[in-house]
Amino acid sequence: MVTTVGTEASFPELVENLLLLEHDAIAAYQQAIERLENPSFKDAIAGFKSDHDRHVRELTALATSSGATPHQEGDAKQMLTTGKVALASIMGDSAILTAMRSNEEDTVTAYERASRHAEAPADARAMFERAHQDELRHRQWMQNASSAS
Repeated sequence: MVTTVGTEASFPELVENLLLLEHDAIAAYQQAIERLENPSFKDAIAGFKSDHDRHVRELTALATSSGATPHQEGDAKQMLTTGKVALASIMGDSAILTAMRSNEEDTVTAYERASRHAEAPADARAMFERAHQDELRHRQWMQNASSAS
């Protein structure tokens, strides 16, 4: 899936869309945790999910302070992110991690764009850059783990 998150004209809209994307990601992470067989994979994915939980807390604070809607759940795209994981589970852990890595592509792109968004204040840009680094780390781990399993 190719995301447009990070191309919004206004900062509040950017924050709202990042929140939706994060809630979708959390749902996919939960699916992966429930479906993975390898306990060390489950532990790593749970740790990455906690990063996404932190991103939601930080984005919710930004939403509140900027007048954006602090979404509490994902949108229709959540069916795509969780559906990929559910289908991949038929083929095992490597396929699940590959599906999760493809979901991470969107969050990597979104935070890369958000960290350069013209309307974002400096503190928000710093938060977006930290989240971008988290997403790069998640994607790299998933690529390495899916190749090794």
